[in-house]
Amino acid sequence: MDELIGIALELFFGFICLFILTKFLGRATITQLTTFDFISALVLGELVGNALYDSEVGVGKILFSVIFWGALIYVTEVITQKNIRLRLFLEGRPSIIIRKGKISYKELSKNRLDIDQLLHMLRSKDIFSIREVEYAILETDGSLSVLPKSDYAKPTRSDLQLPPSEPALPIAFVSDGRLLLKNLIQSGFDEDWLKTQLKKQGFTDYKQVLYAEWQQGSTLFIESY
Repeated sequence: MDELIGIALELFFGFICLFILTKFLGRATITQLTTFDFISALVLGELVGNALYDSEVGVGKILFSVIFWGALIYVTEVITQKNIRLRLFLEGRPSIIIRKGKISYKELSKNRLDIDQLLHMLRSKDIFSIREVEYAILETDGSLSVLPKSDYAKPTRSDLQLPPSEPALPIAFVSDGRLLLKNLIQSGFDEDWLKTQLKKQGFTDYKQVLYAEWQQGSTLFIESY
């Protein structure tokens, strides 16, 4: 009986610790499960699970293990908010699986996807033919974001009897106060152009900009801190 009471107490304290830790770290640990988040969740589960069935491990050790591991995750999250390279290393980067209606076999192979898996993911977005897709982006959490061709957008331009237009993918130029030079150059611009656009909206330095994106046919969209 005493053993059962001990397990119940350990379960209770383990549940409370994990609940508080999840609340503290934010909803991203649940809704946006990246590779790093997945590993973190597994380790947390193992820490509590193993402790429950180890007679030498008490509530104090469970509490210490969960708090220490949670602190490591929190510090890592803070660092990745400031360091883009480390963030990309831990969380990865989105992959453009379909670009301008063409499948990138290189990106498929890189992400260990086959055509059947891609079709399944498209069907989950209510798209049943690849010919309907202009862009498909595999996000870091494993989900697929899809930009359909204008003729297949809802409502369709064909339904409205409008001439077709080519969809344009928004491109980030500044993220977390850092210039994404590769994106800027690939879009046909240079730093002088970007600085001029920033000055028009009252920004004199990249560090003032939380996020800036450009889309064909639209002005530069800027969000400050």
